[in-house]
Amino acid sequence: MTDSPKRLAPGDRAPAFTLLDQDGGTVRLADFKGQRVVVYFYPAAMTPACADQACDFRDSLQSLAASGIAVVGISPDEPERLARFRERDSLNFPLLSDERHRAMRAYGTWGPKLNYGRVYEGVIRSTFVVDAKGRIEHALYNVKATGHVARLRKLLGV
Repeated sequence: MTDSPKRLAPGDRAPAFTLLDQDGGTVRLADFKGQRVVVYFYPAAMTPACADQACDFRDSLQSLAASGIAVVGISPDEPERLARFRERDSLNFPLLSDERHRAMRAYGTWGPKLNYGRVYEGVIRSTFVVDAKGRIEHALYNVKATGHVARLRKLLGV
């Protein structure tokens, strides 16, 4: 088991990533240069809590986009599973596959978790707002799946 991951803080440079999306296309953080982007990490596609969170982002995407904010979700799922998740829940933003946990480690979202007394490594549900210059504007770790997007919108004034 590894130690707790290093956490990012506002003002830090957002770690670059290049990941496959649900269609097998390549998405890079650099693709969003010049605009704000919400990058959120979630444990597993097609699970109830992750679906609730993704649907909250889906339902808020129009108001976020009107404020110049894009959204991407990142999980350890393979692109094919992400495609099924996107289709099933009519998700309208990119879902990215981080099967090797590289982006998760860079953002401090892969590490020890405790569930019913058992410690294991997994995704720490977290959300980041990256500003137009590629810096962390907000770093929110251990967020709840439900109600989180409403709190994020309030924080962003959207």
